Amino acid sequence: MEFGIVELSRLQFATTVMFHFLFVPLTLGLSILVAIMETVYVMTNRPIWRQMTKFWGMLFGINFALGVATGITMEFQFGMNWSYYSHYVGDIFGAPLAIEGLMAFFLEATFVGLFFFGWDKLSKVAHLVVAWLVAIGSNFSALWILIANGWMQNPVGAEFNPMTMRMEMTDFFAVLFNEVAQAKFVHTVSAGYVTASVFVLGVSAWYLLRNRHVELARRSITVAAAFGLASAFSLVLLGDESGYSATHSQKMKLAAIEAMWETHEAPAPFNLIGFPDQEARETHYAIEIPWAMGLIGTRSLTTEIPGINDLVANAEKRIRSGMIAYEALLEVREKREAVDPAMSAQFEAHSADLGFAYLLKKYVDNPLDASEAQIKAAADDTVPTVWPLFWAFRIMVGLGFGFIATMGYFFYRASFKGMNFPRPALHMAVWMIPAPWIAAELGWFVAEFGRQPWTVDGVLPTAMSVSALSMTEVAITLAGFVIFYTILFVVEMGLMLKYIRIGPYQDVEETDAWNKRHQDRLAGRRSADSIATPAE
Repeated sequence: MEFGIVELSRLQFATTVMFHFLFVPLTLGLSILVAIMETVYVMTNRPIWRQMTKFWGMLFGINFALGVATGITMEFQFGMNWSYYSHYVGDIFGAPLAIEGLMAFFLEATFVGLFFFGWDKLSKVAHLVVAWLVAIGSNFSALWILIANGWMQNPVGAEFNPMTMRMEMTDFFAVLFNEVAQAKFVHTVSAGYVTASVFVLGVSAWYLLRNRHVELARRSITVAAAFGLASAFSLVLLGDESGYSATHSQKMKLAAIEAMWETHEAPAPFNLIGFPDQEARETHYAIEIPWAMGLIGTRSLTTEIPGINDLVANAEKRIRSGMIAYEALLEVREKREAVDPAMSAQFEAHSADLGFAYLLKKYVDNPLDASEAQIKAAADDTVPTVWPLFWAFRIMVGLGFGFIATMGYFFYRASFKGMNFPRPALHMAVWMIPAPWIAAELGWFVAEFGRQPWTVDGVLPTAMSVSALSMTEVAITLAGFVIFYTILFVVEMGLMLKYIRIGPYQDVEETDAWNKRHQDRLAGRRSADSIATPAE
């Protein structure tokens, strides 16, 4: 593959967005876990839960700050590196991002300060409300971003305006309730909850191995295991829902993930393992689970899932239909008010395939000049590279089931074995800390790489979306981002490790006061029992 401005721009965006996504899952999950811990503190008034809230809240704050710093870059890249994309679909894509900034990020950023500096200035209930508003803001932020991203995967509620040469929103609620966006949101936040649960579990296990902060660690494991087990189950189930929605909106992505070259008689099997050969269009040494893919992808035993070869043939038909739309578009724009109604009708009939004609611009300036070989090459371009999608998906799923097993084990030990955890299990929990980040990055890779060659699926090819920049300009900014983000990563890891080693701050006065009240209650009960029990 020739490496040009498109590929370099993609590499730059992938580098920045996947680095930013290192911070997002932990922010989503820790915000909820911290709010849960403070809820228990307000209900029980026990200092240990306040200590837990402050400690995990401090780690949340470090991660939140780095997430904000790396996330701002994304906004600028749309206008700087992907200017035609911003021009073409900005009316739709910009709306949820604007709402995210005004509603969710404003809520989150406003109350995060009150959370850290309001302990002695707010009542317990008021501070608890602040903690939940921070958590809600964090998750709302993810919702609106994923609504924007979901529209790129399944562009509903919009249509192309031939006069402005842009996509325009026609139904905001169709964009809001897009099935792909909703499935992505619940799946992504579940991944964040699992990430935070594994993080809390691993750090707490590290404390227990060193016999430090034992009470905080045991209670943290109990909360993380219960929350993580529910989240891990939902992660797998909601991932299945994402696969089902892809059957309707992104058939090629689903076929590529499964390395399904031919349309299989329903119900299709699931390739558990294999070695995809894109050049030969077959998967070597495949081990199949009968019926599984049909049930996952269609929820039925009678509906076929199209294979890659049939989807390529369909893409070729849509390219030819798009060429008709492109020719009619030129006529409509040239004559405008005096356009022939028949030509307008012809454009309307084929306008849904206009984006497929744009795939030809990779080969010729005017799609109408494309040769038969170029049309077939453009149709082949609709197949993303299969083997990385195939393996990334399977590693991600395998890790997902591993999270269920791990959380289930620790939940069992916490609930039925008196919070007694064997040392090998604690070591495993520590070593498992990076696993959810690996799974989250692989999931993001599958979602975005599987959409190629489209920036907006079926509407705007990636090759048309980039800005008119030189390779040197993009390469210099890419190098700058790598250096800057590496520094931020070192700072992040240094701060997190520093405060984990220091451990939680203990409010001695509050702890002593609680212990005194607790002892007074016990003394009062013993006194009452002695009065109620007659002396022998």
